[in-house]
Amino acid sequence: MQMRIITTAEDVAEGAAYLARIEPRFAHVLDLTGPWPLRRRLAGFEALRDAILGQQVSVASANAIRAKLEAAGLGGRRAIAQAAPEDLRACGFSRPKIRYMQALAQSDVDFEAFGAMSDEAIFDTLLPVPGIGRWTVEIYLMFAMGRADVFAPDDLALAEAARMLFDLPERPKPRPFREMAARWAPWRAVAARGLWAYYAHQKKREGVSP
Repeated sequence: MQMRIITTAEDVAEGAAYLARIEPRFAHVLDLTGPWPLRRRLAGFEALRDAILGQQVSVASANAIRAKLEAAGLGGRRAIAQAAPEDLRACGFSRPKIRYMQALAQSDVDFEAFGAMSDEAIFDTLLPVPGIGRWTVEIYLMFAMGRADVFAPDDLALAEAARMLFDLPERPKPRPFREMAARWAPWRAVAARGLWAYYAHQKKREGVSP
């Protein structure tokens, strides 16, 4: 079966309609949130760079670091590969993230080849790079490559959204969460969008910034 790629808002709407048919709670989420966002971006080094920036920090912090990086002329792969560590630190990078970012920039990863590769082959290519774990690759596959059937069971916001939506006693751990998400194939990346939208809606309702 040909791999489905999400490229437009209509693709997300198609996946959301499918999920609403097989799981009434997703229909409830759609009623609450309206259409779920596309959240696509260009594939390549910069997208994975930003996924690393987003590890264990708020969206606002990651955006601030990226803005400083680009203002300093250090946004591109070659510039990061050749940068002095103190210049990256001045942009807000922690010491470990400097190592991770330069390891990726200096690697032989061929992003253009990914389009013809399976999800697992991309995992096999990226996971050996220091600082890149499954969550980072899953985010890249979902939003940079538009893969429709990828999920991120380690994501805390997704787990918390599932806890609230499905009335679970606690946040699902990654392995059972992955098993839970299997029923949402072939649109697991759209299910993730829906759960993130639900998380944001609930936190705003509680007066908490998501």
